Amino acid sequence: MRQVAGKAAAIGAAPPPQPSPGGRRSEGRRQAKARRWLVSALCYLVLSLAGVTMLAPLLWMISTSLKAPGRVLTFPPRWLPTEPVTVQVEGRPREVVEVTHHGHRVRAAIMGVRPEGLVLRELGRDNSKKTPLSLTLSQGERGNASSGRTAGANPAEWVQPDDTRVRRLERWAPHWENYAQAWGALKVESGFFGLLHNADGLLVFYLNSLFVAIMVTLGQVVTCSLAAYAFARLHFPGRDKLFLAYLATLMVPSVVTMIPVFALLRRMSLTDTYWALILPGIFSAYGTFLLRQFFLTLPTELEDAAKIDGAGRLTIYWRIILPLSKPALATLVTFVFLHTWNDFMWPVIVIDDLGKKTLPIGLAHFQTPFLTEWHLLMAASVIVMMPVLVVFVAGQRYFVRGLVLSGLKG
Repeated sequence: MRQVAGKAAAIGAAPPPQPSPGGRRSEGRRQAKARRWLVSALCYLVLSLAGVTMLAPLLWMISTSLKAPGRVLTFPPRWLPTEPVTVQVEGRPREVVEVTHHGHRVRAAIMGVRPEGLVLRELGRDNSKKTPLSLTLSQGERGNASSGRTAGANPAEWVQPDDTRVRRLERWAPHWENYAQAWGALKVESGFFGLLHNADGLLVFYLNSLFVAIMVTLGQVVTCSLAAYAFARLHFPGRDKLFLAYLATLMVPSVVTMIPVFALLRRMSLTDTYWALILPGIFSAYGTFLLRQFFLTLPTELEDAAKIDGAGRLTIYWRIILPLSKPALATLVTFVFLHTWNDFMWPVIVIDDLGKKTLPIGLAHFQTPFLTEWHLLMAASVIVMMPVLVVFVAGQRYFVRGLVLSGLKG
């Protein structure tokens, strides 16, 4: 009877509730949202780590430029420009450390270093009261001590320099004078068109780099914009084939053309002059391609309206095309200025006169086969980096937009 009753109860029992289709869809959306959030978090984490890794050399350069000469190559490396805390004891500067003594942290000055350990002297809170520290004194040095152990102290109580009970105190100490020393570290007898005599080398290199970078940038803006306007708006036989041939020069490495260009400039007696730094750089297939692709996105109706008003080709180019191409022009200016400012190999080949050398070559003079003053080299590198940051910040709002729009075709 019990079995029959059990079967009847099982038959009459209600089936377990099943989830509705709407609930399953809601759960699926929550899981998909959680997965997207997890993927986004991992992407941001990877990008943040990559950004920190790329910024590490820059931060190290800035930190090194502010360090004292003896603190640059310390181990373990220190990111911040610090130096040991010192105090005047017995007429001499002494390094200050904290020592664990009888369970208390006391501040002491290093009076000397012996094979047995450090000779310390305890300091008061204001570094004025000085009493011998019994932990560091050996037999024969405590006869007249007013406190602590008497003569015959155990030699095992000496504190070694690498003892965990010793903590060396350091303070924030940036050496801003490194920049002034780097600026005047080199001297040039005559430079920058002969206008500067016995001047600071970094000033001469700075003016040379600034002049060359501005001239090359202006030259590329003029030549590349004119060529791009011709390839984008003018119709003449063989235009597209000529443009493809011009683009094919991008596949030729620059190191292949350096020797022929140098030989040509030598035949023209232009080596060791500013012309050798400027002329080869004012023509660029990449700049022409960049501006041409942007010019193709501009509506032709503007040109048609200008032609009806009687405007010529140069007027359209100057008053319509260029004002509407600020993003692409800002991108080109940034790229060209950065490349010219940081160029090292070509100026080394064509320039021998110290008064005509640019900043990348000038930085190499801070390194010698026997000595490299790293704090001055890093300070000079920070000075060299400043104009690049100014140019990038000035054209930043056009920079990304120019990169995006230059790849579009109308």
